Amino acid sequence: MNYIDVHCHINDEDYGGVDKLIANIQSAGIKKIISVGFDLPSSRYCKSLAEKYPCVYFTAGFHPTELKNFNDGDLDEIAGLCTHKKCVAMGEIGLDYHYPDTDKALQEKVFKAQLALAQKLNIPVQIHSRDSAEDMLCILREYAPKLKVMLHCYSHSTEIAQELEKLGVYFSFGGTSTYSGSKKARRTISALPIDRIMTETDSPYLPPKSKYGTFPNTPESIIEIARNIADIKGISEDTAVSTIWNTAHTFFGKLNN
Repeated sequence: MNYIDVHCHINDEDYGGVDKLIANIQSAGIKKIISVGFDLPSSRYCKSLAEKYPCVYFTAGFHPTELKNFNDGDLDEIAGLCTHKKCVAMGEIGLDYHYPDTDKALQEKVFKAQLALAQKLNIPVQIHSRDSAEDMLCILREYAPKLKVMLHCYSHSTEIAQELEKLGVYFSFGGTSTYSGSKKARRTISALPIDRIMTETDSPYLPPKSKYGTFPNTPESIIEIARNIADIKGISEDTAVSTIWNTAHTFFGKLNN
């Protein structure tokens, strides 16, 4: 089967060597992974990984909690990175209201600027959204009809997901969805069409149930995540995996390069 991890963070520090990690991923049957940028240095690094390893693709963008050193001119370099043949999306971008010192105005400004840039470049976006459901829905009502949008590690309500689905939004789910206590994620997976769902690990974070409390999580966990989605949807693992693979390649057009 062709498994794919559409959202992970790959580096030497957390995994004790990328060469070994990539070898383990491929041995496990994970055919492709998308290494996600969250600021300029990480986006540049993800580009270098994609150039070294055939199975690695990447994204470039500014995460909402990584804006302390952001300058408007930085988006010029992000735009350049997004033209790379293996840069499949702008991301991860979005809103995160979790922390009490959040500068919501700055987050919204940079988020909208990146959405507008992605629209101009005709590239999909990978979105991070935490504790920001209403504002996210409001912004995506404006932008989503003109973009390919994926919310990664979706954590809002099923009702919000259904509103976003009407706007053409896609969703990815990771290790947290494998826990029996993750009722919101499980309800949302059940409610969404299988062809709007993708698999991710957000490695090295968010291990699945079988690896609870371990670090680092790795893209090898995709197998458990995919099986869980198949179980929730009441379909075979093969059907789930092949549908997710096709959905990812349709959504991220450059995965076909």
